[in-house]
Amino acid sequence: MIFARGGFRQTLFAVIALFAGVASASAGSASVEPIEVSARPITEFHIGRTDKQFGPLEFVGGLELTSPSRDFGALSAFRFLKAGSDFIGVADTGYWFFGTVARDADKRPVGIQNFRMQQMVDQKGQPIDEKWEVDAEGLAVKDGIATVGFERNHRVAQFKIDPANMKAPFRQLDFLVPARELRQNRGFETVTHANANGQHQGGLVVVSEKSLDKSGNIYAAIIEGPHKGVFTVKRNGDFDITDGAFLPDGDLLLLERSFSMAGGLKMRLRRIYGESVEKGAVADGPVLLEADMGYQIDNMEGLDVWTRDDGALMVSLISDDNHSILQRNLYLEFILHQD
Repeated sequence: MIFARGGFRQTLFAVIALFAGVASASAGSASVEPIEVSARPITEFHIGRTDKQFGPLEFVGGLELTSPSRDFGALSAFRFLKAGSDFIGVADTGYWFFGTVARDADKRPVGIQNFRMQQMVDQKGQPIDEKWEVDAEGLAVKDGIATVGFERNHRVAQFKIDPANMKAPFRQLDFLVPARELRQNRGFETVTHANANGQHQGGLVVVSEKSLDKSGNIYAAIIEGPHKGVFTVKRNGDFDITDGAFLPDGDLLLLERSFSMAGGLKMRLRRIYGESVEKGAVADGPVLLEADMGYQIDNMEGLDVWTRDDGALMVSLISDDNHSILQRNLYLEFILHQD
């Protein structure tokens, strides 16, 4: 999802087309493609400073990812299949990706191993080349099932996870929000499972990027569980929502992004009170972290929450480079302290 707006959006597209081009796969093959990925360690989140603590978040480390492959990039969402190690993700160019985060003896990320990509396919197993059909933005995983939120052609679809051969979806879900309320390029960027023991009993929750109701709040919905229904998230400032995941205590952690010519690019993490995620409610909560271009950020689009083997509650983020030489693919990792 491009973060620019208005006339600047057109200018950005022109620059990207001139210098980098928008990568697109050719039709005819949806085989799994091994991808060489190089990783440059990021040791400082606040550029030029050694601070590690940012409110309740402690920076662990990060990676700047590059690859000679034309398909690599546009990483929109990911989830760990094995805590802090093996992951699955979707690119908004219509690709699945898989890989493993490699770590040093101090548990810091040092590289990406066994990275591979596969183009999304239709019911006949043929690659889908139309961007508007495979603009994948949100992802949840549970019990071997990947649930993906698509925008432009708005839908929430489910796939069986098979890293060796991802097939077409086996089911589409009712996302409850009236389709007419979803803006073309501002659909469901957050797809996440609620806590299994909470009020939604592990059901799916979806949150749009910037599809606003008449009060200016962001459309969302609980689409599974005993309390299904539409709710909204309070829009706080000029930030849009790009991903989210539930915390162990039932709160919803949202990743947000802002861009303007005056303020530049920013990212934010906001903790939404779990009890406000309810049918008919306006969900809201405090900001935990806000960062601008003085920090190691880019077009931050993906988030996952997981528990490290020593019990630390971890937050991992990725960015979407839009296949542009002006942007970067980043992986960032934090400890979220609860006290």
